[in-house]
Amino acid sequence: MFKQLCVWPSTIVGKENEKDFVTFMQEKLNARIKMAEEVKTLPDQSCGEDVPGTGGRSDVFFFVHDEDIDGFAIPRLKLGIRWWEDVVSNKSHLIYPKEVIERYPTTW
Repeated sequence: MFKQLCVWPSTIVGKENEKDFVTFMQEKLNARIKMAEEVKTLPDQSCGEDVPGTGGRSDVFFFVHDEDIDGFAIPRLKLGIRWWEDVVSNKSHLIYPKEVIERYPTTW
């Protein structure tokens, strides 16, 4: 099963490259993954106002197969891949549109 959601900031895959992305993750990180989506970030907020020059970054959301999590946990760090739960607990999820946050509730 694919239950662990990951976020890879500042990454673009594109629909036409999803198969290659899955292959890359299998070959380089020994992890079976299932692509979820690419998400454009919202602008950062300061005192309720958009911070100029922020937002619009592409982040990739994907799921890792449950059996591959242990072997994936450390190597992912070199690439800056984060667990969705960490993104939420650090309040970093607020840069994503509301519908994205609602689509991926945390399990704790």
